[in-house]
Amino acid sequence: MPGVAKKRRVGEGAKESKDDRTSWDVKASAASTRFTNPIRALVDTMKIEPHPDKEMIPLSIGDPTKFGNFGPPPAAVEAVVKIFRDGKTDGYPKSSGLDEAREALAKLCSTEGSVLTKDDVVIASGCSGAIDIAMGALADEGTNVLVPAPGFSLYRTLAESKNISTKSYRCLAEKGWEIDLAHLESLIDSETRAIIVTNPSNPCGSNFTREHVLAITEVAARHKVPIIADEIYAGMVFEGSTFTSLTDVGGEVPVLCCGGLAKRYLAPGWRVGWICVHDRNDVFAKGKVQHALVNLSQLILGACAPVQAAIPAIIENTPAAFYTDTMAKLKSAAELCFGKLDAIPGLKPVMPTGAMYLLCGIDIDQFPSIEDDRQFTEMLVQEQSVFCLPAQVFEAPNYFRIVTTVPPVKLAEAMDRIAEFCKTHHK
Repeated sequence: MPGVAKKRRVGEGAKESKDDRTSWDVKASAASTRFTNPIRALVDTMKIEPHPDKEMIPLSIGDPTKFGNFGPPPAAVEAVVKIFRDGKTDGYPKSSGLDEAREALAKLCSTEGSVLTKDDVVIASGCSGAIDIAMGALADEGTNVLVPAPGFSLYRTLAESKNISTKSYRCLAEKGWEIDLAHLESLIDSETRAIIVTNPSNPCGSNFTREHVLAITEVAARHKVPIIADEIYAGMVFEGSTFTSLTDVGGEVPVLCCGGLAKRYLAPGWRVGWICVHDRNDVFAKGKVQHALVNLSQLILGACAPVQAAIPAIIENTPAAFYTDTMAKLKSAAELCFGKLDAIPGLKPVMPTGAMYLLCGIDIDQFPSIEDDRQFTEMLVQEQSVFCLPAQVFEAPNYFRIVTTVPPVKLAEAMDRIAEFCKTHHK
């Protein structure tokens, strides 16, 4: 009929594709197979068969609640229970987070030179979810981010899932795991979209001095590269050490600072993390990075709403004694481990200054029957029922990582078994 547009049929104009399938052939997507979790990939192939006559002591699990000797502050538990009973946050939250939670976090994470509002905060499903969003907001397929070595292996997993490359910069054991700044700077190129900095560190248990944190930001400033700060262990430093956030000395460098309830509040299962946008010079604003963060937060419609709603009370009501008691216990555990390991020929522990980990080096030449850190930890399980993670999963070959949240009696027993194992195999 003249003047009337012909109605287009669904699919018309698309390239015709004949479906000639006669049998089922369903395959996993390419996206799901392009990455691995290095810890799982290694552990799942290790020969982990404990000695039948010895109780297994796992020093490998980075969950402070595993043994029941660490847990969230009672005030936090009470706050969450009250929210659940009130029943006012049982629906979907805003994807970027509840306003009251974001306001409390903005206040908590503001610094003298970077005062935040709720619009500078995006809540995520745990700190790992926050890092995933931050990385996705800054880096495209084919670009790269710089990550620490030794470093948290999930950074590589998240990057690979997005076809983002990683370049690993060295952290130096002889300097308490400070970053080799010359090496870091040498890795930056035109495709570098962010530097990921972990402080305090998993797996190292290190805490950078203010001077070193400032030096890191100076490298970033010279090359105009933003920082993703993984500060899930913010404030978790031993007595005598001071924590300095990258946001305290950032100057002109824009920082996406990631944190959460998992470690400082000892509640990893509550799965609430956050990104705080520190953007003194509106670098992120000009590039619409905050908009990107919010967009990416919409993929899973936000973290657990009742726990989010409890955040203001958790921050307000948790006593200072909770933090100091937690860190006193962790420092005592680290000193116990270091003292015993340092006395064992062939081992070179690095004393931590924060977090809940210790890395111990193995002088592999002094153990002729052992090839590397993987075999060391496998045999340690088989002979002594003590399981430590081989640190090759953190890009630290011939080291092993110890988690120091194990109860002191078990921890001391584990150290004694490691000593017995090393005595058996040391030349």
